[in-house]
Amino acid sequence: MNPSSTSDIENRLRVIEDKLAIYELIASHPPSSDTGDADYTFSVYREDGIFDRGATLDGAKGAKEIAAFIQRPEHHEAILGGLAHFTGLPLIDLRGDVAIVTSYLMIIHLDHEGRRRELPNHGASTGYRIHRVVVNRWELERHNGRWMIARADPV
Repeated sequence: MNPSSTSDIENRLRVIEDKLAIYELIASHPPSSDTGDADYTFSVYREDGIFDRGATLDGAKGAKEIAAFIQRPEHHEAILGGLAHFTGLPLIDLRGDVAIVTSYLMIIHLDHEGRRRELPNHGASTGYRIHRVVVNRWELERHNGRWMIARADPV
């Protein structure tokens, strides 16, 4: 095998490993948010990271503030009310040690006012209500070999 082939294979493998790590990072957001896992949230945002929810909702700056954000009583109340974040498979624009990731995020919750319905073999439920669907833009940076969130914004 010539040296250029080895280099090409190594580069391709690095892209695959980077994208897999980024998929896992983006996929971890919903369960960490829905369980209020502030330690995990703190670990994936840069120290100077930004969590922006748009013009009509408050956000947070810095890993500590972002982690504290999901421990607020209002967030805990939403969790107890059946909060669930669902994200779609992200589109990753990999640029070396920086990546721009675009994904859909749907926020749903138990519909406590819905009509109770039975689903065979799955019990009864009043269903869920879609609260909001947004497109998120994630700016990621590699630090010490690990992908971290520098900024999260709705598009």
